[in-house]
Amino acid sequence: MLKTKLNNYIHLHFLVFIWGFTAILGALISVDAIPLVWYRMFFAVLILFIYFLIKKKSLKTTPRGLLKFLISGTIIALHWVAFFSAIKVANVSIALVAMSTGALFTSLIEPLFFKRRLIFLELLFGLIVIAGLYIIFNVESQYTLGIIYALIASFLSALFTVLNGLYIREFEADVISFYQLLFGVAFISVYVFAISDFSIQDFSLKNSDIIYLLILSSICTAYAFVVSVKIMKYLTPYTVMLTVNLEPVYGIILAVLFFGDKEKMSPQFYIGGLVIVITVIINGILKNKKSKYNNSQN
Repeated sequence: MLKTKLNNYIHLHFLVFIWGFTAILGALISVDAIPLVWYRMFFAVLILFIYFLIKKKSLKTTPRGLLKFLISGTIIALHWVAFFSAIKVANVSIALVAMSTGALFTSLIEPLFFKRRLIFLELLFGLIVIAGLYIIFNVESQYTLGIIYALIASFLSALFTVLNGLYIREFEADVISFYQLLFGVAFISVYVFAISDFSIQDFSLKNSDIIYLLILSSICTAYAFVVSVKIMKYLTPYTVMLTVNLEPVYGIILAVLFFGDKEKMSPQFYIGGLVIVITVIINGILKNKKSKYNNSQN
């Protein structure tokens, strides 16, 4: 059991690296956040549908399940819109670091859904993450709008992760992912048709956009989406969210490599980031010790 958890924890870190690269692709793609998310989810749905055809797997589920996937699919669509909006109005580094507040949001949301007491240590780690963010925002106040978008994205991501922690007990990961992405793209489609401000020009893609979107939809969405839901069988939503706090580290390193001086920040920014990384490491060590202790008692 411990080996299985370790393998899934390592796999989770690989996914976090992929999610860090997602931010880079979001900055490279020329269209705005809403068209970007629509294309991302639309292509991902097609890829997963082909996967189901090849594997000859059934997409059959329950009406109750469809309602759950409608709600969570809408949440993940709004999350991605807020996330990519943060990148567009600020930059990759600010958006990714602000997303680290997900650990705090999850520590508050998870006990409500899993019917357990609030764990002080989880709340403490979440507050430490906030302290790291405060150091950053104290010197990067010009990115206020981007920070707000990222915080909204962070809350929605935490809520989505907790919900999937419940859904994985009833449904298969690939079925969950397919319907969530399908309902997500349906939600954005209804929104776009209902808003007259959008035109066909808003969805116009460059050749490079198509390549980036295919990478974003296949590796960073279809693959990462299914595997991340499967991991929820073995890791708690809080552990997943706190590990995702490493996404800024991977993303910032990639952003500096791709965009150079545009992504280089003040020394205080990196101090705040270090606080977050240390929090993630300490959490992993403590949870690993607790897991070993519990297993030794069984």
